[in-house]
Amino acid sequence: MAARTTEPPAISTPAATRSGSASFWKSMRHSKVLLVMCLPAIVFFLVFAYGPMPGAYIAFTNFNYRDGIFGSPFVGLRNFEFLVKSGQLWLLTKNTVLYNVAFIVIGNVLQIALALMLNEIRSKYFKKVSQTLMFLPYFVSVVLIGVIAFNLLNYDTGALNALIISTGGNPVKIYSEAGLWPFIIVIAHLWQSTGYGSIVYFAAIMGLDTSMFEAAAIDGASAWQRIRYIILPSLKPTFVILLLFSLGGIMRGNFGLFWNLVGNNAQLFQTTDIIETSVYRMLTSQNNFTTSTAVGLYQSLFGFALVMTVNWIVRRINSDYALF
Repeated sequence: MAARTTEPPAISTPAATRSGSASFWKSMRHSKVLLVMCLPAIVFFLVFAYGPMPGAYIAFTNFNYRDGIFGSPFVGLRNFEFLVKSGQLWLLTKNTVLYNVAFIVIGNVLQIALALMLNEIRSKYFKKVSQTLMFLPYFVSVVLIGVIAFNLLNYDTGALNALIISTGGNPVKIYSEAGLWPFIIVIAHLWQSTGYGSIVYFAAIMGLDTSMFEAAAIDGASAWQRIRYIILPSLKPTFVILLLFSLGGIMRGNFGLFWNLVGNNAQLFQTTDIIETSVYRMLTSQNNFTTSTAVGLYQSLFGFALVMTVNWIVRRINSDYALF
């Protein structure tokens, strides 16, 4: 019997490297149209996301205009220590996270419910009209939302207090009641964003295989059974992906909505102050670059760590649902 010989493992050579490099540039030339289309997005992120990153160094300095960013005295973690000891960081983090959790959980439930109801409408004309009407609040400016809320909730001339007085009750000073504003802000956010967010789930439902519904109808399944056993399980991947994307911004509040509803009303800060509004006041009223930059850096690192942790958990459970 002839002796069996084993071939030595292939060793990469400069020729192979050059071949790989040539194939890379060949694929780049082949996709040049797509690269040109992506160029505006690449430039946007380079200018507005990666370009300002060296400015995060301000969080570790006692910044002054004379010395500039890198010439200002280095103070280490003193700015973060001040935030922790003052208790402000905990309050801002708690408010921002709790508001976003409410937006994500309640918002996704309502969006799925709205998409399911749209799917059950049989009249195409009524369905299109309903979609349009539900989509319109997304285009309403948050400034206008603030004006509407003021005209409804104002103590002296608000429509709500006028209705209470007409029924024999006592007017309520809503702009002095901090405990009411979490509900007001959540309702305003859901009113504006639910219709827009339901489009994603509705599109996912429209992409489902119609043969499954036909088979369910033949088997005598009711509308609720089709929703429970076909549609909802099929929406699970979409829900998980949207949830992961939402968690990436869980430390970033809707500044426009909060500012136009609450403004500088210090009586409401205990339940309405979030990271964005606090940083804005630091910059405009106190001209405090160091503390505001420290808060912004903490916000970014917290969000990054949260996304990585949740994505790792999702990948351990089902790798098909993970972002990476």
